[in-house]
Amino acid sequence: MIVELPDTTTSKISKEITKMREQGGVIALGRVLTLVVITRNGLEDEAIQAANEASREHPCRVIVLAAGEADSPDRLDGEIRVGGDAGASEVIVLRGFGRLAQESESLVSALLLPDAPIVAWWPHGAPQDTSGTSIGRIAHRRITDSANESDPVSALENIRRTYAAGDTDLAWTRLTNWRIQLAAAFDQVDESPVTALEVEGASDSASTMLLASWLGLAFEVPVTIVEDPAGTGIRRVLIRRASGDVQLHRPGLTVAELTQPGQPLQRISLPRRNLQDCLAEELRRLDPDEVFGEVLTEGLPRIVQRSA
Repeated sequence: MIVELPDTTTSKISKEITKMREQGGVIALGRVLTLVVITRNGLEDEAIQAANEASREHPCRVIVLAAGEADSPDRLDGEIRVGGDAGASEVIVLRGFGRLAQESESLVSALLLPDAPIVAWWPHGAPQDTSGTSIGRIAHRRITDSANESDPVSALENIRRTYAAGDTDLAWTRLTNWRIQLAAAFDQVDESPVTALEVEGASDSASTMLLASWLGLAFEVPVTIVEDPAGTGIRRVLIRRASGDVQLHRPGLTVAELTQPGQPLQRISLPRRNLQDCLAEELRRLDPDEVFGEVLTEGLPRIVQRSA
């Protein structure tokens, strides 16, 4: 069910939610967090769909700030989605125009769940300093997605410069399965030292940079990034060792091949992760991701070697 409230206020929206609960009992109260999505008018549907799917694992209230034209007269249009249109959450869409198009804590304060953690998510158009924004200052976690920026690698570097505990980026979340497979591979080999590392991936992939940073920090050896055409994602990790190399290579989009010394070739399912899976993973934890922080602030500055 979708209830539209044109030219409204957050107070009226809050009263409408209470009214709907009293009259129909359509909104459950077992929410574990508030997810605030900061986006632009016309670009909110994909984020709402991902939040709806993620909410089946993490019931939450989703507040979407969809900025409209800043040069329009001041106006706030509201929309409440519940039931089949909101997954296991309740979705409140606020479309602000004029001065109300600006991201502001005052727009969401009346709609936040009491005593519940707040997660802020910028699906695209991340600010220069997420923790310094009005919403970022009240959020326990702040999620960006550098892959959706015009220059993902530069966006990742900006996150590094302004990093604060609680920041994370979905370019890191997309690496979870790569990290799991590489860690499992090293449980099966001897302790021969690693002498060099190569990571092959798209030239515009922030995930490639983060994977190289993670490996370089873990093994304390030089890392070479081999650049593929833009848009191709991560392709290969080659770990050179004195007793034999370990390689994880994904030639397509779903299946990777693992080669290790003295072992037959293994084929492993390693598909690209979709948006809702990545978001659901990030909503599982509300404490700072210390590994991401170390990889970003300590590992990323070491990644200087590139080859085409």
